[in-house]
Amino acid sequence: MASEAQIEVQQGQSLASMISSALRQDLQAGTFLPGDRLPSESTLTRQYSVSRTVVREAIAILRADGLVEARKGAGVFALPARQVPEQPFNDLATQRISSVIELLELRTVFEVESAALAALRRSAVQIEEILDAHRTVGQCLQDGAPTRDADFKLHFAIAEATQNRRFPEFLQLIRTGIIPRGDLQGEAPGSRPKDYNLHLQEEHGLIVDAIIEGDADAARAHMKSHLRGSLERYKALLRHQRSDPA
Repeated sequence: MASEAQIEVQQGQSLASMISSALRQDLQAGTFLPGDRLPSESTLTRQYSVSRTVVREAIAILRADGLVEARKGAGVFALPARQVPEQPFNDLATQRISSVIELLELRTVFEVESAALAALRRSAVQIEEILDAHRTVGQCLQDGAPTRDADFKLHFAIAEATQNRRFPEFLQLIRTGIIPRGDLQGEAPGSRPKDYNLHLQEEHGLIVDAIIEGDADAARAHMKSHLRGSLERYKALLRHQRSDPA
């Protein structure tokens, strides 16, 4: 069985992705047979020295691929191996503004209501997880580090706070295109304008505050405004790239 010593986070991969890959290897190697119960959430949290949110995200990846199923009150169980069809949204090309617009239109319908439900249903523990994710994004911005994984974790924590498991499942499904990768993300030094993400933490903060206050209308409005701001940032990145001499 893969251990935490074997989990080496490579550039561009999140802890959740690495943990899900390790568990996938265990499933494919027969360490867990169909019907076997996987280690509990608390066990995986201790084994890999990560938060419960990371473990849940890793399990969500496996569930989206049809490798495991969660049984309420019983745990997570291995499913029989099957031919997994190509996943939807895998053809998203985030270097094209058309793909970004398509996804943001979908996210506006989905995540705006997710924020509203989170404001109404969030638990105290989930508020802490949302705040932790929000602080992590802020630290990335302060350090000049890529915000991709931290940004996703914040949105994922909000989705989990809806108390509707389909929200985080769907968010995981569209993860391949939810935050831009590579050149569009501007990970390379000097590849993004200085004012990129200037208002990101402020936009997130308004959403987080509304969820903490239990104000569904404000959460809905601020999430909608944030997604509009995201579209403008993507457009700014494209303009910046096109203006740079090759």
